[in-house]
Amino acid sequence: MRFLKTATLLVTILGCAAHPPSAPQDSGFWEIVPSMTDASLRGLFVVNDRVAWASGSAGTYLRSTDGGLTWTVGIVRGAEALDFRDVHAWSEDDAVLLSAGSPAKIVRTEDGGATWTEEYANEREEVFFNSMDFWNTDRGIAVADPMDGRFMLIRTDDGGKTWTELPFESRPEALPSEANFAASGTCIATGQEGVAWFGTGGPAARIFRTTDWGASWSVNISPLRSGEASQGVFGLLILDHAHGLAVGGDYLDEPNSAGNAARTEDGGVTWTLIEPGPSGFRECVVPKGAHTEHLIAVGPSGSDITFDGGKNWQPIPTHGRLHAVAFSANGRLGLSVGAEGLVEVWRDDS
Repeated sequence: MRFLKTATLLVTILGCAAHPPSAPQDSGFWEIVPSMTDASLRGLFVVNDRVAWASGSAGTYLRSTDGGLTWTVGIVRGAEALDFRDVHAWSEDDAVLLSAGSPAKIVRTEDGGATWTEEYANEREEVFFNSMDFWNTDRGIAVADPMDGRFMLIRTDDGGKTWTELPFESRPEALPSEANFAASGTCIATGQEGVAWFGTGGPAARIFRTTDWGASWSVNISPLRSGEASQGVFGLLILDHAHGLAVGGDYLDEPNSAGNAARTEDGGVTWTLIEPGPSGFRECVVPKGAHTEHLIAVGPSGSDITFDGGKNWQPIPTHGRLHAVAFSANGRLGLSVGAEGLVEVWRDDS
């Protein structure tokens, strides 16, 4: 359906929570922001210091144009039953949302959410998209659980206006019961042009890698926890041509930090377990702006920060169950989102 209408609600901040009582020294802290929604929020994208988008259950999206101080909450009409697990945006006007489950849909707006256009749909019963990422303003890729024995991948070359399924022979083969996780919209990550990784879980925590825009894939075993359907790679981060991180663990064992983070120094070919890792199961990890040594990871049991590229971590108090985190390129705006409409803004101690 074309030009889907949305209902919008302008949220005005009446006040913010106080500084958490025990924020680690010289790191910063999370400050809660009222969102006026109880949707489960898992998609998050920070465009710049002013503009950010979030997405979640019941067809919900959120948009801020003042650095997270106020938010517009909308429901994509006709998509009330969809769970938008990922969002990617280019400006305060242009964004795309990706839903998980069947039917799978991608919708796009060019007017800040006033109208939405359906750009992709898949109604196969077994379809389940997990996340998407973009190399540049035009080229992007999305990954879904295996269909017919291979991971489902689609690609766009025009900024999300049209999507094409990768040829069956270009889709990597999956192990029995292997799948992705749609926990934070970050189980697939793009790097330099043509490079992308996606992570899996279940019988093995594997990381697939492409250097040619998805035309072909290699696969490597990661040391993250695996063996059960609830275990594996949940979030990926490509820092540069050589360095990156993977986070995850077991979503049924949230406080357990065993096998929840790994690093690569050769572009994702080999992975080394980080011990000790963050303080529990983690779904998303991002750089704190341009500081590639300063990273923040979040999950339902809390958040953690590292100042040495992931070698050592210290916990940061949160206000609830987080799923995703994102920062602007210069680090001046940081946000996290989670269960029951939770939105938090990062504040530096300095």
